[in-house]
Amino acid sequence: MKKFAFVLSLLTFALLLNAQDDDNPTGLPGDNFSLEGALELFKNSASPEEFEKQLNTEKNQVNNLDLNGDGDIDYIRVVSQKHGDVQLIILQVPVSASENQDIAVIEIEKTSKNEAMLQIIGDEDIFGEEVIVEPSDGNDEEEEDGGSGPNFEQYNVSIVVNVWGWPSVSYIYAPAYRPWVSPWRWGYYPNYWKPWRPLSWSVWRPIRVRYHSPTIRVVRTHRVVNAHRIYKPARVTSTTVRTRHANAHANYKVNRTKTTVKGPRGNSATKTTTKVKGPKGNVKAQKTKVKRNKKG
Repeated sequence: MKKFAFVLSLLTFALLLNAQDDDNPTGLPGDNFSLEGALELFKNSASPEEFEKQLNTEKNQVNNLDLNGDGDIDYIRVVSQKHGDVQLIILQVPVSASENQDIAVIEIEKTSKNEAMLQIIGDEDIFGEEVIVEPSDGNDEEEEDGGSGPNFEQYNVSIVVNVWGWPSVSYIYAPAYRPWVSPWRWGYYPNYWKPWRPLSWSVWRPIRVRYHSPTIRVVRTHRVVNAHRIYKPARVTSTTVRTRHANAHANYKVNRTKTTVKGPRGNSATKTTTKVKGPKGNVKAQKTKVKRNKKG
């Protein structure tokens, strides 16, 4: 019971700090998109086509992006690719008549009969560096390996969730499945979609945080390695997006410090603080994580 109470106290402390860390935006476009929310929508969608519709449904509040600065929310199209046991579900924004920008990609691999694993990877042009999110069983033991970025919670675990039972995954691995490529593009959108105005950070921040869940974790390790290798040469980027957010990228500097703290009965834990600083040294985002140290 004492061990449980100690772990619970550390987790509670870390969650409180993490909630405070999300108060500070990085200034990058990724502030305005929830990878966790997108993964939740994909989990509950019956197909990539339905997933695209859910991404572009205002009430789901996963997307707050306005990459080209026209004052309207961007439409996100879904492009899927199939390469044997590898499936790619690419989330892409038409920025103009001539440019598209990948926001994220869901990388999926079938590992054996009735087993598959996946990760969603946030694009580095949008988030400052690749952000990797994956499903969790909620009972993982945390281990330290460095972490990265203001919105990262580092877990280096051996438990990988089997997503074969997700309706969307079963659908795309059916023998008759043909990859969905969204027919919509710049200036041509479905009748059901009407763009809305982006929300301010003070309104958007608590909406984004609500998608944080013990069943979803942010990691540093590419587990779906074959899918990621296939996706890299297919990645689509926009010069307009890169230029428009060049200053935010230049200011995106990550610094990490580690300290040892004492818990109940003298037990120790490692506290890792990750900061993103602007050019004048001001902290633009901060995240603190506490991990119980293993006994030697």
